[in-house]
Amino acid sequence: MPSNTSSRPKASLGLTLAAFGTLLFLHVPMWIIFLYTFTPDETTYKFPLPGFTTKWFGIALQRADLWRSLTLSLQVAAIATFIALILGTLAAAAVYRSKFFGRESISFLLVLPIALPGIVTGIALRSAIGGLDIPFSFWTIVIGHATFCVVVVYNNVLARFRRTSATMIEASMDLGANSFQTFRHVVLPNIATALLAGGMLAFALSFDEVIVTTFTAGQQTTLPIWIFSQLSRPRDRPVTNVVATFVILITFIPIFIAQKISADASDTEGDSK
Repeated sequence: MPSNTSSRPKASLGLTLAAFGTLLFLHVPMWIIFLYTFTPDETTYKFPLPGFTTKWFGIALQRADLWRSLTLSLQVAAIATFIALILGTLAAAAVYRSKFFGRESISFLLVLPIALPGIVTGIALRSAIGGLDIPFSFWTIVIGHATFCVVVVYNNVLARFRRTSATMIEASMDLGANSFQTFRHVVLPNIATALLAGGMLAFALSFDEVIVTTFTAGQQTTLPIWIFSQLSRPRDRPVTNVVATFVILITFIPIFIAQKISADASDTEGDSK
């Protein structure tokens, strides 16, 4: 079925300018950080730049503490995302397929962590973990990050379940497939793109989370906390800018892929109708 994009009216000049202004408001600060990764002056920021250098990239790559923080952030994000994929999918399936008293309340409670400020979640986790006499470690960081990663996966998978025809599952069961076969051959292919998009978003959110890590990291330092600690060292600001640029790029990639997957899936569903 041909797309009707060409029949849509063009945006007005005012709307176009508003959209362009919003993009500038959101992204100019990031471009400023990128610009000052090339400044030769390590103590002050001047514009135009007093010169051009790439030495800060080499200095940043030689920092052992940076590599330790980066490795920890990647490990935490990967494991938290894996946990979120399992728990978020199961929660979405339970809420969508089952009717029980308090279902809407449970759905609200599942979404609530993403709406709470990170510092509130961090304080609550620290109090709970400390009250149970659990030592702060790598796994407490993972638990903290998984709390909001689950929400992202849950929302994506639940939205996909709501757009999936229940008759497909019923037809599979009527034809003799058991629950596992139905999930493998019918349900999983339908929610695969939602899982991938949700996993990408969860990974990006976990990688750059600061507040929850602050309250659960103990002696271990993730990359956002490393960047925060460097702000009190003026001579390290160019190195901090380099690392911040890397964080932006690493976060940008999964978010871009997730957005692309979601858009393609929506276009496919629209064309099939």
